[in-house]
Amino acid sequence: MSSTPPAGSSSENFVHLHVHTEYSMLDGAAKLGEVTRAAAAEGMPALAMTDHGNVFGAYDFYKQANAAGVKPIIGMEGYYTPGSRFDRVLFDFGDNLIDEDGEGGSSRGND
Repeated sequence: MSSTPPAGSSSENFVHLHVHTEYSMLDGAAKLGEVTRAAAAEGMPALAMTDHGNVFGAYDFYKQANAAGVKPIIGMEGYYTPGSRFDRVLFDFGDNLIDEDGEGGSSRGND
């Protein structure tokens, strides 16, 4: 975690909202105790935990953040796919699905 807030802000109003912890399999290495203590040392009022696809560490994060005097924000980074998770079709949230050939149209309801 970088200890430098963005330009024009201070640690009193800066909060990391995208943090992968040791519970984010193959994507995060931040140990909960270390990251919550670092946030407290920098004077951050809160810290988010946004692990990939799970909230396994939520309870531990909640306890450790509160113990460090940092407000825990519990979240999760997830992905949305219409239909099956095995579908590999590009799409947008407006239901204008794009097939593998780049053609538009919707395949919802078509088997």
